[in-house]
Amino acid sequence: MSESSAPRTAPPRPAVQAAPHGAAIFRSLTGLLARWLPRQRWYADKGRPLSGLSLVSATELLPCAGGGPTPGLLHLLVRTVPQGAPQGSGSCYQLLLGVRAVLPPALAPALVGRPSDGPLRGRAVYEALVDPRLSALLLERLRAPGTLGALAFQRAHDAAIPSGLPARALGGDQTNSSVVYGEAHILKLFRRVSPGINPDLELPRALAAAGCARVPAPSAWFEADGQSAAGPEPLTLGVLQPFLAGSTDGWALALKSLSLRTDFSGAAHDLGRATAEIHQALARALPTTTLHGRQLEQAATAMNERLTSAAVAVPALRPYRTGLRRSFDALVEYARRGGHLDAQRLHGDLHLGQALCKDGEWSLIDFEGEPARPLMERREPQPPVRDIAGMLRSFDYAAGQHRAPGPWVAEWATAARTAYCRGYAGVSDEDPTAHPALLRAFETDKAIYEVLYEARHRPAWLHIPMTAIRRLAG
Repeated sequence: MSESSAPRTAPPRPAVQAAPHGAAIFRSLTGLLARWLPRQRWYADKGRPLSGLSLVSATELLPCAGGGPTPGLLHLLVRTVPQGAPQGSGSCYQLLLGVRAVLPPALAPALVGRPSDGPLRGRAVYEALVDPRLSALLLERLRAPGTLGALAFQRAHDAAIPSGLPARALGGDQTNSSVVYGEAHILKLFRRVSPGINPDLELPRALAAAGCARVPAPSAWFEADGQSAAGPEPLTLGVLQPFLAGSTDGWALALKSLSLRTDFSGAAHDLGRATAEIHQALARALPTTTLHGRQLEQAATAMNERLTSAAVAVPALRPYRTGLRRSFDALVEYARRGGHLDAQRLHGDLHLGQALCKDGEWSLIDFEGEPARPLMERREPQPPVRDIAGMLRSFDYAAGQHRAPGPWVAEWATAARTAYCRGYAGVSDEDPTAHPALLRAFETDKAIYEVLYEARHRPAWLHIPMTAIRRLAG
């Protein structure tokens, strides 16, 4: 986001301040966290043994080392050290830990452990977001901009954020964590963080400035001083946005359509139109560029490299490498014939679960991009066909979930894909199917990403992208 389009309003950042007992607390927690972290859904380095942890910053949002009944709240940024990796090369994770002398039974499943020494000796340390009392404190911090240790809390100047809203943590399959406050706001906390503004803050702010109402505008957010993570830029830690109460996500709507054997093409057509409108708004709000021959060839090379890397990790991909590379060869051939692609900022990880529908109107959420990709890569302009390919894959994913597969399920997916592309073309005047070789290349790249993701996180779902791999390789 350019400085002119959305000026930063952060107050001057003080020198990083650790919690009074931060280093000692962290030392006493290291063993507990080393066992707990790899079991979390959002832990990104699964399959790589963890050899150690290092402290990036520690901030006590509520005092943790006291002996009274009041719970403590500790904010940590920790860096993982995978086995065999050089020091400092791991990932940085955000942790919010509650501390109580006695843990209520309702919070028992969130227990991380009880340190055997240090300032928290014998006290229960647990995942704080499931504790409504501690989650409510985060909302109060966001309502009152300011700094605390390494953390800076900011609020949009025109945002109305009520006080005293009940908090509830969302469960489910998430690569981050979310807390809903009443029916008014939702706070998304990024678990794996990197220096630089997160697109899930940057892009919705830009869209709000451009007058696009299809994406909820951030109400507040908080960051960590980049110096604490050995980087020049702050780290985006969490974003508070209006909660779209009464809406249903596209994934649930698609599965319902499949279960009832009803047509989904009307909803898909409208979703295509909404996607095009958001792409147009992003192109107006943020810089665009054009990818020419050499850049497209480099994109194809990167796709090939991702295939090679994924095939090493997932042996099931190996028999299809030659067929899949033909899609990338077609992109190279298009580039060598003088072809080009316009590029702009995108959603980056578009699928049915990121689309919400209420009263027939679609909104898009979660502009973070694919969490497995480096942050700077997610912030680069990309061809809109990348988002389109992601949504087309999502229709296939929904069809792959149906318990009674048959020809009509494939027809359902084909009709939805076709309607989505027609809806998009009706707004943008760019028909996504006009260059099928390009669409196929980006869809193939997305399917390869899905194979690697499912193999690491949801092996029971691996058959869904593998079905696409066999089709695309053919």
